[in-house]
Amino acid sequence: MFSNRKIVLVIILLITLSITAYVLIVVIPARLAEKAYAGARQLGQDFREAFHFTPEVTVNNTVVLQQQIPIMELATLSQKFQHRYEWRNTWMKSTKKIEITGTFEAKAGFDLQKKFTISIDDTVATVTLPAPQLLSLESQPDVTFHDENGIWNWVDAADRSTAMNAYTADARRYAEQAPFVADAQKAFEVRIREILKQHGKHAVIRYTSTETIERR
Repeated sequence: MFSNRKIVLVIILLITLSITAYVLIVVIPARLAEKAYAGARQLGQDFREAFHFTPEVTVNNTVVLQQQIPIMELATLSQKFQHRYEWRNTWMKSTKKIEITGTFEAKAGFDLQKKFTISIDDTVATVTLPAPQLLSLESQPDVTFHDENGIWNWVDAADRSTAMNAYTADARRYAEQAPFVADAQKAFEVRIREILKQHGKHAVIRYTSTETIERR
């Protein structure tokens, strides 16, 4: 038979093992999870302060923050450029011309109606977002026209309207081929990496598009 002392020691040992198991299985994981979730919430706050929106943030496949979008688009680059276009029309070998010059403001960035998420796993944060694009192109008020009439083919108001539409379309083609979108992507990636680095995370950036771009 066990002596009273041995029984007490066994009871103490069982209590100690139970407490240790509880700490290891319940308390420590809970505190680690709480710390991870707090870090995720702070990460979301940092994104909101930097970009005025909050992405969806998950920690170990658990959604901590839902995506919050106060605006539908995020412009990370705004670039003004001068544009020149010459419109021509020939009738019975008589050519009239309208030369248009002016400034456009191009904005490139991201369509936030599409999913933007950050998934955190230990020291890696996988950022998934829509591919950057040209968001808008606005003509500035410095547009000038230079008309050149043909011998019997003269410029009229309808010609100016047609020429203006062609001028805008040509400027859009230029903007879509210019490095505005690539520059917006680079600027945003730099900022994302800075924010995640402050949280001790290595960023893996993935774009959801027909041709997926992945950057580590």
